[in-house]
Amino acid sequence: MEAVVIDAGSKLLKAGFAAPDQDPGLIIPTRMKRLLEDGSADGPIYEEVNVDPVVRGFIRDWDAMEDLLNHVLYTGLGWEIGNEGQILFTEPLSTPKTVRERMVQLMFETFNISGFYASEQAVLSLYAVGRISGCTVDIGHGKIDIAPVSEGAVQHIASKRFEIGGIDLTNLLAQELQKSNPNVKLEIPVVENLKEMYACCAEDSFGYEQSLKSCTAGKHTLPDGQVITIGREKYTVGEALFQPSILGLEEHGIVEQLVRSISSVPSESHRQLLENTVLCGGTASMLGFEERFQKEANLCSSSIRPSLVKPPEYMPENLTKNSAWMGGAILAKVVFPQNQHITKGDYDETGPAIVHKKCF
Repeated sequence: MEAVVIDAGSKLLKAGFAAPDQDPGLIIPTRMKRLLEDGSADGPIYEEVNVDPVVRGFIRDWDAMEDLLNHVLYTGLGWEIGNEGQILFTEPLSTPKTVRERMVQLMFETFNISGFYASEQAVLSLYAVGRISGCTVDIGHGKIDIAPVSEGAVQHIASKRFEIGGIDLTNLLAQELQKSNPNVKLEIPVVENLKEMYACCAEDSFGYEQSLKSCTAGKHTLPDGQVITIGREKYTVGEALFQPSILGLEEHGIVEQLVRSISSVPSESHRQLLENTVLCGGTASMLGFEERFQKEANLCSSSIRPSLVKPPEYMPENLTKNSAWMGGAILAKVVFPQNQHITKGDYDETGPAIVHKKCF
């Protein structure tokens, strides 16, 4: 049985048997619905609430995560109890040691798997485009990770993590649309869909300023029948990544952040890292984002400018969104056959801390 690769993000969980040139077999929302019992004199009352097992990239609710993985493995992927296989997990940048240990403990003690491996998403996203060195700019639902990677190892001293992501852009769009449509009540899931349909990047900062003055607004009918106008707001979403002041943040734009992160790496590595830059995460697939990123990179003050890696033609179209999972599928084809993974025997002998020795 092929190893299972799992990439659990704040918005979506991607899982499937390792097949490097295919999309994940299962892509489902990470958010779960749970019934909470509220006792009263007339008997229990049940209320349905939303639960987010993963927040800003890291697991926050372990009970919910266990339930989610149970559904994914046994219902979604068809594992049989007593015949569990091997799992490779992707990890966001700077995952706390306690989270890594608890995950390997959950896998061996609760799910009784036969083998485990974990690798950082930045490394895996580079594997997906055939690189072992370069930089990844990963714009997820709840965070942005910028990571230089040399010979398959993340250079943590030069990495940057920002607690903003796609959800913050969704909230920004909601605020902007509320200003231009004051009589319409917009729910966040609806705005999320609007962002995926309309959000885009202007060609440059001048183009963005022009869009604020002259963009023609179009009409959109919401699921409940209400009609809204949407125009310049769609450009504001993308511009916030290059001008974070739009979000109220005193930060440099995303290209400048990438260049600055490289400055703490030895200068002889700068060219190899910057000229192998990979964009990943759902937000990075926004219309016009790649072109704007490269244009900003060509204008930056660095003597060596970032250059984007084109994905191999044989890889699926959704590589930008699923690169960590696909890289995990590539790695799974190596670590498990070559016995580089954590076995049940390793875990029983050493305990959860084995993850720091074998998965690095």
